Amino acid sequence: MRRRLCSGLVLISLILLLALPSSFGWGENAERLITSKAVDTLPEEMRPFFEANRQFLVQHVTDAGQPKNPADEHNDYIELDHFGSFPFAALPRGYMTAIDKYGRHTIQTDGLLPWQIGLYSQKLTEAFQSGNWADVRLTAAILAHYVASAHDPFNTTMNRDGKLSGQLGVNSRFSTSLVDRYQLFFFVKPNEAALIRDPTDYAFEMCLSAHAWLDNILLDDRRAEQDLSSYNGEYYDRFYAQAGAILIRQISDASTDVGSYWMTAWINAGRPPLPHQ
Repeated sequence: MRRRLCSGLVLISLILLLALPSSFGWGENAERLITSKAVDTLPEEMRPFFEANRQFLVQHVTDAGQPKNPADEHNDYIELDHFGSFPFAALPRGYMTAIDKYGRHTIQTDGLLPWQIGLYSQKLTEAFQSGNWADVRLTAAILAHYVASAHDPFNTTMNRDGKLSGQLGVNSRFSTSLVDRYQLFFFVKPNEAALIRDPTDYAFEMCLSAHAWLDNILLDDRRAEQDLSSYNGEYYDRFYAQAGAILIRQISDASTDVGSYWMTAWINAGRPPLPHQ
């Protein structure tokens, strides 16, 4: 009987997985929540500009998660566990050093997320310096997408779709379905934005912190589906009761870090005066 139930769950997960986009990670509601809350973390000198553009940022944060170029799909994740065991010290944090050690194909295939965050942090700094406010808005939204992605544990592992642990679709259940079902009950309270000394190095730390929650989430998923024949309301109530605290923590931390990256780029640009629109 137990075997039939598990087989049914795997089949349902596979059907759901095939119906989803090819990329994994946060759903749109999670990314938009993170980005909106990030505006609230900013200092007074930055707040009016970002308040005026909150809707634009919330609308466009999901754009980078729908890449038009297949090569860009590698920007949203990094499979840390390909490089040994936690804290994955074998993987250099310098991009060219990592390529010299493992080869460009391996580094690109296993994901570029921390380096992409460092790249867009620099792009946002340059946009602030140029005073191109349309570019600032768009680059800030793209950077928010990648910083948010670093807080989703399933963007940090080879087990991104749950296939390796026999839990197909667990990433979508955690990162999208729990948010869609329970976000009205979330208490998301990010901290004030803080200066980031090294944007790329800090991006690796965000990914490591997210990765540390993986085993807990996978265990919570197994417990939630125990003795059930489908991923129904009871399953999600159980899963949220067990993994909800992790989910809310990651969303809150993501909001803090998005705001911190925005502020850091502005400070590194020399604190230019911002328009109020």
